[in-house]
Amino acid sequence: MAFLNQLHSQLGLMSWPLIICSVITLALWLERGLSLLWTSLRGEQEKRRLRRQGLVWPQEDTGRAASLMLQGCQLLMMHQGCPKPIREDLAAVWLQQQRRRLHAGLRVLTLVGVISPLLGLLGTVLGLIEMFKSIGESGDPVTPTLLADGLGLAMSTTAAGLLIALPAIAGAQLFGLWADRLLDRLTHELNRCNLHLEGLKVGEAA
Repeated sequence: MAFLNQLHSQLGLMSWPLIICSVITLALWLERGLSLLWTSLRGEQEKRRLRRQGLVWPQEDTGRAASLMLQGCQLLMMHQGCPKPIREDLAAVWLQQQRRRLHAGLRVLTLVGVISPLLGLLGTVLGLIEMFKSIGESGDPVTPTLLADGLGLAMSTTAAGLLIALPAIAGAQLFGLWADRLLDRLTHELNRCNLHLEGLKVGEAA
């Protein structure tokens, strides 16, 4: 509670909006990082498990796979009797669903990265207005020390907004690149699986 009171005294009216933005940023960083890390590691684990079993692709009756790559391959296996263009359309729809899932929350991170500096700037402007109002009402001589203290408190909201915006925008970009890389690998594996169902031999993925 004392920490929140100290933040409020330093950030003024914008303290709670900035705290909310920081909590959202931290929560999305943790959620997206753990989710994408789990997706990456689980896919590699299941690929190694298949290799140990002497398989390249999962069988239809192996149950629900934990990794996205094997889920997509099982989907194609279940529809191997369909023409290749139908399977390609089915894979495209499924990949679009996974794209939305892997990119979930990234727009919110970007939005927080845009809003936070504006909230900080607004807090600075409000702080300056309050400072000059207090100076005008006091009637005391204006000293450099008084101005420095007031400006320091006012500028702290801008600094807080930027400190929140930087990890938010960086996280949105980094997690977006990570998700795109996973989707590229997933698309490659589904294309190989589709060719396998057509009777074409393809090299083993790296």
